[in-house]
Amino acid sequence: MNSNHILWPVLAQILLTLIMYIVLGVRKASAVRSGKVNRQQAALDNRVWPEDVVKVSNNIANQFEAPILFYVLCLLLFNINAAGAIAIVLAWLFVLSRYAHAYVHVGSNYVPMRLRLFLLGCLILLAMLLLAVWTLAAGS
Repeated sequence: MNSNHILWPVLAQILLTLIMYIVLGVRKASAVRSGKVNRQQAALDNRVWPEDVVKVSNNIANQFEAPILFYVLCLLLFNINAAGAIAIVLAWLFVLSRYAHAYVHVGSNYVPMRLRLFLLGCLILLAMLLLAVWTLAAGS
């Protein structure tokens, strides 16, 4: 398997973040058009946005938390020549967990399910970390 393939899940994760920005823009525009929020107030106070906007905004903040570790691990695995089949499968599983997490977060926002998906992603990151450590230790 080509080690460059680990970059595809990275691009998919970046795409998720960009999709959330688009969803946020659409939801904000809808809230302003429908009169649910005053644009002048919203410019100074994020608390005036309706719940559906806040969900997406919070999800975007989440895209800059655990996924940062994912990006670093993917680049590290690529750099140390450990981006084989196991790493690529783990990377795709992480991204799938993030898409599912985002779907729940901006939809029902059912916290127990969000927590399970978050923990699944963290366990996958741990596996990726252990793969990197194993590869580095074996090379020493």
